[in-house]
Amino acid sequence: MQAADLYKPVADDFKQVDIAIFKHLDSNVPLVEKIGQYIIDSGGKRLRPLLALLSARACGYQGDQHITLATVVEFIHTATLLHDDVVDTSDLRRGKPTANNKWGNSSSVLVGDFLYSRSFQMLVAIGNLGVMDTLSNATSIIAEGEVLQLLNAKNPDTSEADYLHVILGKTAMLFEAACKTGAQLADASDAETEALRLYGRHLGIAFQLIDDLMDYTGDQATMGKNVGDDLAEGKPTLPLIHAMATGSKAERNLIRKAIRKGDTDQLVDIQAIIDRCGSLDYTFAMAEKETHKAINALQVLPASDCHDSLVNICQLALGRKN
Repeated sequence: MQAADLYKPVADDFKQVDIAIFKHLDSNVPLVEKIGQYIIDSGGKRLRPLLALLSARACGYQGDQHITLATVVEFIHTATLLHDDVVDTSDLRRGKPTANNKWGNSSSVLVGDFLYSRSFQMLVAIGNLGVMDTLSNATSIIAEGEVLQLLNAKNPDTSEADYLHVILGKTAMLFEAACKTGAQLADASDAETEALRLYGRHLGIAFQLIDDLMDYTGDQATMGKNVGDDLAEGKPTLPLIHAMATGSKAERNLIRKAIRKGDTDQLVDIQAIIDRCGSLDYTFAMAEKETHKAINALQVLPASDCHDSLVNICQLALGRKN
């Protein structure tokens, strides 16, 4: 299946989300609209809003508030990107200069704050307390995940459990919330709602695992960012954690030093170490297990085109390693 096929069951809905995104970017301050449109137009697949649409429709939702919900999810995601790029001092995302690179850190942070605020205005308009509760809790956990990642930066003693705790918060939580709120909006059964929550959680973990794997195997054209960016930021991701646990003392010391300094001078040597230690295969195998858990969670949902797309998104996530 091609990536474009995943959107077919909700193609009309997705067009309405595009319209809603630009409608709700409206602001009396031109720079807010300019930065918001720049980051939203920068080439992302809008996977998280797609998950909200598919989840709602998979549970039989027939209304139109899932359009607003999907827009909220995209705004929250965009706000986190704006803030993350400032924290990480990133200068490239999706192959384009980051907003903070073009307009400065202050403007990026404040526009991110605007998007968060606008998101909750839209949630009030939806008027579903369950949805509001899920997304408000999710934004808190996402922020905590980012703080934990910051605390782990340049710490080569970060454990695999610590790492997984970070990615659960900073990445998987919004996947989980997008899927769960789609079910909540559809007034789905407790079993269906829980199934979609678990699906989103496991998919989000797999998605971040592949992202972290690609930082050592991809290229700038594929990833839209510089190879080795995670190492330059001193992020102890799973390929490095596994290589330190299984490599020789000299290899372990080389990686530890690079993490502490945020140093990519020996990136080629480190890539060779994680390849020799099987750390890339280990990371991919963990991602594959997470996608299997995600797919298994969907078994309680009725058969439908939306259900099939949710399953196929898991294969798309794993395929990104290439």
